[in-house]
Amino acid sequence: MKKELEKIDELIKEALNEEEASFYDELGEENFMEKLGTVYRGKLGWLTALMNVVHLLTFVCFIYCIVQFFNTSDTNELILWSSAGFLCMIVMGMLKLFVWMQMNKNDVLREIKRLELQVSLLANKKNGSK
Repeated sequence: MKKELEKIDELIKEALNEEEASFYDELGEENFMEKLGTVYRGKLGWLTALMNVVHLLTFVCFIYCIVQFFNTSDTNELILWSSAGFLCMIVMGMLKLFVWMQMNKNDVLREIKRLELQVSLLANKKNGSK
C-alpha cells in the first residue's frame, strides 16, 4: 500500500509545474514533533499553551493528593484524597485528548488541501484541453 501511495505522489509531482510541486511538497507528511509544533503555531496555540500550564498544575495537585493519601489513616480522608487523585487523572487525560484532537484536525486539513490541489489541477487540465 505504501508503494502505491509513493507512486501516486510521484505521478502527481510529474504533472505539476515547479511552483505547484513545491506547494505540494509543503503539504507532505509531518513527524510527531512537527505535528506537535503546528498545534502551538495554529490559531488556538495560546489555548494549547494555557492547557499545558493547567496540565502541569493538575499534575502537581495529583502528586499532592498521592502524598496526602499515603499520610492519612482515616477512611473518609482516604476516600477524599483518592477521589481527588482520580479527578486529577481524568482532567489530565482530557487535556491530552484535546492536543491529540488538534493534531488530528491538522492532519485532516492538510489532506483536504492536497485533495483541493489535485481537483484544481484536474479542472485546469480539463479546461485547458478544450
